[in-house]
Amino acid sequence: MNTEYLILGNGFMGNKFHNFLENTIISDRKIHSARDIEEEIVRYNPRIVINCIGNTGKVNIDWCETHKPETFIGNVSVPLLILEACNKVGVKMVHLGTGCIYQGDNNGKGYSEDDKPNFEGSYYSRSKLTIEKMLKEFDVLQLRLRMPFDDFPSDKNLINKLIGYEHIINIPNSITYIPDFLEAAKTLLENNATGIYNVVNKGAITHSEILELYKEIVDSNIDYEIISLEELYKITKAERSNCILSTEKLEKECKVRDVREALEICLPKYKKELEKALLSTKQPKV
Repeated sequence: MNTEYLILGNGFMGNKFHNFLENTIISDRKIHSARDIEEEIVRYNPRIVINCIGNTGKVNIDWCETHKPETFIGNVSVPLLILEACNKVGVKMVHLGTGCIYQGDNNGKGYSEDDKPNFEGSYYSRSKLTIEKMLKEFDVLQLRLRMPFDDFPSDKNLINKLIGYEHIINIPNSITYIPDFLEAAKTLLENNATGIYNVVNKGAITHSEILELYKEIVDSNIDYEIISLEELYKITKAERSNCILSTEKLEKECKVRDVREALEICLPKYKKELEKALLSTKQPKV
């Protein structure tokens, strides 16, 4: 059986890739060894293996602080097994990384792929930084995303997370609109790109700016309170990365949409999906 892309991990991002790319197989096989992956590669004969396995924690990254072995396995051990199998069989590996290994805006420039990471305030970030450094030595395409959001309500969607919070911080951040991420990833795959890419939308936005747009477009009946980082860290187990990433490298490969424009496209669609979900719950049962 021949396929273009073998996707490992049938979670949030794995299914996004599966629904977007053509000629894909998504595997939910439990991985205990490189041999498990080799067997999947031999079975489907892909050109590229996309690793969407990872552990961001249940609810949020604080979970990783109290579940370090599980986090390490998902974020470090399994990707290394995938690397081993891909190298042995001779197929390209793509890995989903994170930009949550930086803090700040790099004096207004944003952090490029070549800038040294400067944030290790959470075990999640440390685990992702560990694997990024290891994979960097090989012919692997690493796609860094941050705070993903899209048109469909989900507990993995940044929009859902923000409207569920009573308290937010108000610091500019890079975030990723998933439809734009998928288009960029497809271009990079077609170009046989390798190395690390920041795959976020251009510019930065604060959480309060996102919620104000939400109130304007989706639902005005939400309330939130802005608190300081110091206040936030009194109620969290781990520190949070707040950073701006440069898209200069990505823009050499494809068009990168401004973050506010992306939200203005996303939120009306998100509202329609909410309305459809509400309507379906009101349908009489037959």
